Amino acid sequence: MRYDFDGKVAIVTGGAKGIGKEIVKGIHEGGGIIALLDIDDEAGSKTLKELGIQDKYYHMDQSNRDEVNKVFNQIIDDFEKVDVLINVAGIISAKSFDELSPEEWDRTININLTGPFNTVKAIWRHFKENGGGRIVNVSSVAGKIGGGLLGTVAYASSKAGVNGFTKAIAKEGGKYGIYANAVAPSFTHTSMTKSLSEDPVKNEKVISMIPLGRPAEPVEIAQMILFFASDAASFITGEIGDADGGVVMDG
Repeated sequence: MRYDFDGKVAIVTGGAKGIGKEIVKGIHEGGGIIALLDIDDEAGSKTLKELGIQDKYYHMDQSNRDEVNKVFNQIIDDFEKVDVLINVAGIISAKSFDELSPEEWDRTININLTGPFNTVKAIWRHFKENGGGRIVNVSSVAGKIGGGLLGTVAYASSKAGVNGFTKAIAKEGGKYGIYANAVAPSFTHTSMTKSLSEDPVKNEKVISMIPLGRPAEPVEIAQMILFFASDAASFITGEIGDADGGVVMDG
């Protein structure tokens, strides 16, 4: 499905692979311009080349606030006006609470929760001064159900934080024309979930929890993200959309 991004500039963090790559592809096919941000420079450049687009790539570690501010200032200088911010970048933590070190907790929270705070903070004034913008954060089913086999206590906590953060900025941003929504996938075939795919026992157990009986492909998650990022979602903000094959089904 093609969503209209004609003439719009979108920042996509973690856009080099998996779900992020499908988002970049969808925005490009919708006529948009992309600032692709990632820490994997080789994959980022490869994605732009593979998709045959001339949009810009920027190296950025979203847990580094100074680096985020520097890169976002550069993007605003390069494009003058940004319309969309999509936060995809993140990491998995699968340690049980007994095994979880304070260092892994800090790293997971810093990347998955403080990272989106850093990027939203860096673009917030720009959106306010330009009549609004759209923010979409990638969360997880783990943030709603307290984790699972792949993403456990640190991951679930970081994504629950993303859900609350998304709702809070939606409330504050509405009067400025700033929309904020999140998408919560379940098991999706990406490089980040490769370890689960290769473990037959865990793989079968997780799939048994999904009413549709299969993992998602990255493009299926990207479709909901692209919808929230587009003007098609003109009266939707503060929503945590489930793209989970029916795992949560909350009312």
